[in-house]
Amino acid sequence: MGCFDEAKSMNFSLYGQWLGIISIILLIALGIVSFMSHIVFSIVGWVIAFLLVLIEIPLCLKLCPTSPKLDKFIAYFENSYLRAAIYLVFAVVMFLSNLLSGATPLIAAAVTLLLGAISYLAAGVMGQSFASSKILGGTGTDNVV
Repeated sequence: MGCFDEAKSMNFSLYGQWLGIISIILLIALGIVSFMSHIVFSIVGWVIAFLLVLIEIPLCLKLCPTSPKLDKFIAYFENSYLRAAIYLVFAVVMFLSNLLSGATPLIAAAVTLLLGAISYLAAGVMGQSFASSKILGGTGTDNVV
């Protein structure tokens, strides 16, 4: 199953995962751009990006040696509602960074985090089974009914 098949699947947990990947890219890139003017929030954005890499990219956990504690922590987020909650918390943190330090480029990452939270919440409300993209090392939608 390719990227286009996943897009046509109407599984909102896949949409949330892809919005998470976009958020990771934006958090890293915009953290670099705004590092000199907003050091604290750039570092917070990088920490959020690192956590999202662990949560959203199953391939990283397969390639990197991890501890059982970390595996248990990551497995805890294989639920759409919990992912929606953590994305919402991350989005609020990034929106607060914009309120406290003026308008920064990190607002784009905050918006994509909020859209990811909405996607995961929609997947939970619609009762869709959790799925992760095959491209990123997940199960895809082949085994999701």
